[in-house]
Amino acid sequence: MTRTDVADPEPQGSAAESRPMVKPLAPLALATFAVGTDAFVIAGLLPAIGADLDVSTPAAGQLVTVFALTLAVAAPVLSWLLSPLDRRKALHLALAVFVIGNVATALSPTYPLALAARIITALGAATITSTASSAAVAITPDGRRGRAIALVIGGLTLSTALGMPLGNVIGGIDWRLTLWAVAGLGVLAAIGISMSLPPVTLPATSLTARLAPLRQSKVLTILAATVLVMAGHYTVYTYIGAVTHDATTGSFPQALTLILFAWGVGVLAGNFMAGYLVDKLPSLGVALAALAGGAVLLAISPLTVSDLVLAAVWAAIWGATDGMASVVQQHRLVMIAPASAPLLFGLNSSAIYVGVAVGGVLGGLSQDWLSITLLGVPAAVLAVLAAAVTVAQAQARQAEVAPEKPEYSR
Repeated sequence: MTRTDVADPEPQGSAAESRPMVKPLAPLALATFAVGTDAFVIAGLLPAIGADLDVSTPAAGQLVTVFALTLAVAAPVLSWLLSPLDRRKALHLALAVFVIGNVATALSPTYPLALAARIITALGAATITSTASSAAVAITPDGRRGRAIALVIGGLTLSTALGMPLGNVIGGIDWRLTLWAVAGLGVLAAIGISMSLPPVTLPATSLTARLAPLRQSKVLTILAATVLVMAGHYTVYTYIGAVTHDATTGSFPQALTLILFAWGVGVLAGNFMAGYLVDKLPSLGVALAALAGGAVLLAISPLTVSDLVLAAVWAAIWGATDGMASVVQQHRLVMIAPASAPLLFGLNSSAIYVGVAVGGVLGGLSQDWLSITLLGVPAAVLAVLAAAVTVAQAQARQAEVAPEKPEYSR
């Protein structure tokens, strides 16, 4: 990837590597913050939305379902279609559709119109995270790309810690105000991108070249591991209110908010920790630490969820493993084929949302044969499987390159 306004890239270790990168990355993080808030805040507003649109709460919940499914399907397709565009133009287009969709949802007088508006919103949101990530990689020196990805994904993470609670507070007045606020965030992000992000284009490559990474087992393994570990985390997170019921019952009214905030802060810390580590250490080792750590935290959850203090501390550490996994998996993908970053990031977004959906289904089904406080057990199994397929792929790769330098040392 190249910056069109720079004729000769400066070598690593020069002023380019030490140049502050926060200014161009900040509006990218704001864009992902808007997407994350929009994706998650609706769940907390379903009773109000259902009452206003004269449908049941489960029916209103389909606004969340249709958004997630549209995003999962559209992300890789639209990321590829928009890859020839300058990253600023691609982001402006995606943010324009995103803002229009949120405004349309806020103005929808009926449920069918609201459902259609959420589909439009998802089509805009589908490429924002992947395009922002590929732009961040393009303008950042090699030795700082992990931290750049962490900063951009940090916006998405921060939305779970701050965006959801703030959105629900605003939505307590009128659920439509929340969507107007999210639309406003999209406008601010577009303005910031116009002012701060330099022109960024991808190298001219053929469709065959862009799709070539999909023939690599490593890419497919990373995506499979992402689906598995996200499914594990969201088997528990989707039902976190019920899982921590014993800890929050009889406590202060915002006890669940405290646990969710602790989780969100942990995810944010894990994002930045992983971003720093993958710039300094082999990314495979960081990935295995995140996946194995998540498995351990999920497995011990039944021992922690009955006490508020223990639950909050556990949620923060558990969240850190989730945040680390998100960043390191993206970093591993882009290092395989930087020129195919938009497509790979789009596929990664799809893998995340598929994992979220699978986790929600598995968590619901597991309650038929397990106490809800034990959901961490099947969730941990999924995280272990994610680590296992990662190790298996690394060993296969090491056998292929032997007696060359093994992947563990790369």
